[in-house]
Parts: sequence; structure tokens; C-alpha cells
Amino acid sequence: MRKNILQHIGAIVSGRRSEAHLTQQQLAQKTGRGLRHIQNIEKGRVNASIEVLADVIYRLGLSADVLFYPDMPLLEQQTKQLLCKFAACTEDERAFLMKTLDCMAEQMLSRHERETEDNTTE
Repeated sequence: MRKNILQHIGAIVSGRRSEAHLTQQQLAQKTGRGLRHIQNIEKGRVNASIEVLADVIYRLGLSADVLFYPDMPLLEQQTKQLLCKFAACTEDERAFLMKTLDCMAEQMLSRHERETEDNTTE
């Protein structure tokens, strides 16, 4: 495997771990892996097994596509990240998220409509 893909995977894992407010030790514990192994993945020093990556992907709410396709457009990365995090939630948590997102989307759409109306009346 090319070294640059290992560094890309490590950077993604490190960044998402930080976004999730987890230390390397916490990620190691939550995935049942050793601290040194997580450190080596993040530094791009090891070619992690599919089993290890699957645990890390699930815990961080990552899409495997984001790891293996470094040129993926940002919007697609964000969409996949959202879907993976959503899928990792319980059924009750997903229902709560859907209600929350629906409310937020309605507020944003209303704001856009008001801004459009304001711009057309000027």
C-alpha cells in the first residue's frame, strides 16, 4: 500500500478523533486496541487491518469512502460523515435527531425565504 494513503488515513482518523473530543487512549479503549497501535495508525506508520479500521470507523462515525478516496468532494465527505454518525445511534436517538433536524431545516428555509423576499422588494 502506498505510504501516502496510510498518512491520509492517519490524518483523517486523528482529525475525527479530535472532533469527537477523544484522546488517543480513549479511542484505543473504545475500540479494544492498544494506545501504541492507535498512535501508529494516526502517524501513518502501520497498515491497519480491516477489523481494526472497522472498529475505528464505527466509533468515529466515519465513512470508509472518506478514508480511501482522498479526492472526495467536501460536501460528499460531510454527507457521508453525517449518515455514518446517524447510523451509529440508537433508534430513539435517530428519532430525536430527525425531529431536531426537521425543526432546524424549517427555520433555515424560512430565513432564506425572508431574505429572498427582502432582496426582491429593494
